[in-house]
Amino acid sequence: MSQTISSMDTEAHSSIPQTHHRKGGWITFPFITATMAGLTLSAAGWVNNLIVYLITEFNVKSIDAAQIFNVVNGCMALFPVLGAVIADSFVGCFSVIWVSSIINLLGIVLFTFTAALSTLRPKPCSDSSLCEGPSEFQYAILILAMGLGSIGAAGTRFTMGTMGANQLDNPKHQENFFNWFLFTWNTASIIAATAIVYVQDDVSWAWGFGICVVANVLGLIIFLAGRRFYRNVKPQGSPFKSLACVIIAAISKRKLQLSAKAQDYHNEIIGDEGKQPVAAAPTESFKFLNRAALVTQSDTEQYGSIKKSWKLCTVQQVEDLKTLIRIIPLWISGIFLSTPIGIQASLTIVQALTMDRHIGPNFKIPSASIMVFVLISGAVSLPIIDRLLCPIWEKVLRRPLTPLQRLGIGHSLTVLSMAISALVEAKRLQITKAHNLQDSPVSVVPMSILWLVPQLIAVGMGEAFHFPGQASLYYQEFPASLKSTSTALVAMLIGIAFYLSSAFIDLFRRMTNWLPDNINQGRLDNVYWVLVVIGGVNFVYYLVCASLYRYQNSLPRNNG
Repeated sequence: MSQTISSMDTEAHSSIPQTHHRKGGWITFPFITATMAGLTLSAAGWVNNLIVYLITEFNVKSIDAAQIFNVVNGCMALFPVLGAVIADSFVGCFSVIWVSSIINLLGIVLFTFTAALSTLRPKPCSDSSLCEGPSEFQYAILILAMGLGSIGAAGTRFTMGTMGANQLDNPKHQENFFNWFLFTWNTASIIAATAIVYVQDDVSWAWGFGICVVANVLGLIIFLAGRRFYRNVKPQGSPFKSLACVIIAAISKRKLQLSAKAQDYHNEIIGDEGKQPVAAAPTESFKFLNRAALVTQSDTEQYGSIKKSWKLCTVQQVEDLKTLIRIIPLWISGIFLSTPIGIQASLTIVQALTMDRHIGPNFKIPSASIMVFVLISGAVSLPIIDRLLCPIWEKVLRRPLTPLQRLGIGHSLTVLSMAISALVEAKRLQITKAHNLQDSPVSVVPMSILWLVPQLIAVGMGEAFHFPGQASLYYQEFPASLKSTSTALVAMLIGIAFYLSSAFIDLFRRMTNWLPDNINQGRLDNVYWVLVVIGGVNFVYYLVCASLYRYQNSLPRNNG
């Protein structure tokens, strides 16, 4: 995924206007990557172990904690889109990054206070049946901490990469930057999911959150220290404005008759180098929108020049919106591809809490650290796919592996992962009943936590296929004016999927008895089988959409 996304971002950012004042260059690299490492450690350090913290320190029921976890992850996936829009349209990357870092710091400081001060969390459970929940004040502090942490962490996710690419002029240098940038992100994420989570579980929650605070502060200091070297790019405006303009103009001109003459349409844009022709006439698809580019008498000045108005758009702007509409069915399939992954991520941690986490006599795996196998699986799969599978595919079939084919393979691996999850949970429940542990939620089921690894490896392999496949498809198919928007669509569908994950869990709880607070008394395996069915139906829907879709642009030589 690193090579795929880095090459796409390189092309997108290489077209960004630069301000050359002897600033930027590789001298900014250590500042930006060190900042990314610190901020990733701080954000991943608190969110990775959130479910365990809610259950053990705030007496939140396990399934409720899983839902909260999904909502938080949904916010952290959606808010970067807002941060990117603010950076592109108003204040630039630098301001968004340092403000977001401070917001994230405030959230983690609150988490540290809740861990260090007993008055900010409820009393520990006296036994398994008598637990006092948090007070309204304690809940308010907790929600404020999660809200600030989510907003702050999300505000730096896209903008750090964008700002780093803006410091370099050579596309090859930008590609190298993204490779190191994503390597730093993966490394920091793995450290957070293992070392910091271990400190939180086995040393102290306050110390664990304290490490996150230190990482955030160091990252912010390093970022600000490099300010005099940074190249600042002026905000270029948001492409969403032109898309909204097309809809408004088409509605306002809905009663007009369309013309077959190209000269009746607004066929030029205003750029830094003057007027440039971009299209002769709008295409026949979605003809209603063509009215937005239809020039009327009210759209022209006295001497024939075109007025700047929300009631007239260029043909190119109309075609840009049509491109978005054509790809929406495939994008929807991505939402229902990521939703089962979100449900699995949260419930796997709940399962891990009930299983034997010992590796040898003296070491016990933190339950949240089990998810590191998804990162490792994805990181190992990516170079195998890019360097081995894609060349073999192209040599045997004499054509490259397309983004749609990568997506299809990702769909199938995700469904396989859900089926493995169902079988493993059925085995766990069988062992639970054999040892009469159904009524004891705090007892450890004599089944190794490593039974959960195969399903996580499968989902990691699937992500190595479908995440780059989606990003590559959107980037390849989107017009030049929407290239930066293309990768934001991936983040948006992940955010929506996490919200749907929480909604599905709530639906299962309301309509079935499969997800009680004590999962030893439930049927979590049935939940996974339902996810297999959802994934299978969505896969069929995807295959139909993919078979009907026609690439708008020619395929690159290598889509891997």
